[in-house]
Amino acid sequence: MSSIVYRNREGSLVDVISVTATELKSHFGSIFEQTVAGGVVAITKHARPRAVLLSYAEFEALTKARAASLADLSQEFDDALLARMQTPAAKKGMAAAFDATPLQLGAAAVRAAKKRR
Repeated sequence: MSSIVYRNREGSLVDVISVTATELKSHFGSIFEQTVAGGVVAITKHARPRAVLLSYAEFEALTKARAASLADLSQEFDDALLARMQTPAAKKGMAAAFDATPLQLGAAAVRAAKKRR
């Protein structure tokens, strides 16, 4: 069995055990136990990695890490948007929009549509 290097949920580099697809079929129980104990087993076919079997703990760590980074990005976007909305020019524009008559709003919409063409 050859090995592949992988950064696990703790951030450590570990060697991942590789097994062939045939070995997986023949020895699923023991390979399953290796996965639960070690976190990851790579499955090869024709000497090339084709799939990875992950423990649930490893899968959960990977999906939580992604969700946290998306939440962080969302917060950054929201903060930047709020900062842009607080500028004097933005406040003036919003005041003008709320004070505009329906006719003025319609004319502004037509001007904006013409600019897009």
